Amino acid sequence: MISFIVPAHNEELLIGRCLSSINDAAHECGVECELIVVDDASTDRTAQIAREQQARVVTVHKRQIAAVRNAGAREARGDLFVFVDADTWINPDVVRDILSAEGAGAIGGGCLFRFDGRLPLWARLMYPPVIALFRRFQLVGGCCLFSTREAFEAIGGFSELHFAAEEWFFRTALRRRGKFVIPAACCVTSGRKLRTYSGFEIFWTLLRISMGGAKSYHSRELLDVWYGERRPDPQALGDGALSANR
Repeated sequence: MISFIVPAHNEELLIGRCLSSINDAAHECGVECELIVVDDASTDRTAQIAREQQARVVTVHKRQIAAVRNAGAREARGDLFVFVDADTWINPDVVRDILSAEGAGAIGGGCLFRFDGRLPLWARLMYPPVIALFRRFQLVGGCCLFSTREAFEAIGGFSELHFAAEEWFFRTALRRRGKFVIPAACCVTSGRKLRTYSGFEIFWTLLRISMGGAKSYHSRELLDVWYGERRPDPQALGDGALSANR
């Protein structure tokens, strides 16, 4: 059985679409699954919408993505964990590729992504080379990650020392133990950070935390892009997935 684990904080605008995509993909692929939403201190209708989509809701107050994913994994019953962010949509090809990778001996992996909506010019220009580098060097974002239960437990799950870059440490730990795969299929994730933060703000944040080393990830202090008050995205309810080079 696959356990789909969705961490969420105040995601009432997008989580319904995320969960529908998971349910539809699993149904089309004919796989047995469970859907777990880890509601992290939400003050909106996130939990209500999740229950309407037949998800099991686990309530936590962590405000740390690694800890929230780990909380979901502790409640999971499946032998394969798939972590999907609440602003991300998967499709049947993603599920098929994940199952195929596991069947071929992979202990974990992550899907690359396209962004929804219209992006600023700088983001559209950066997307193709960044994705090429990700695929070439087996780098992943955190929007869709997977691992076997056995591998997840062997590495101790996501590192709760880190408030960002947790997917890097997760990927590195899995690669030390076995085969890590980036499937051909891509998911779609929200481009809201690229629309609501300027290129300067994003690059300055990345520069500060990279120059500060691992200690920069040990608190939320410099990580407003991920943990600050969410800025309104006029395209949050946009009409479908568009590639970043649109």
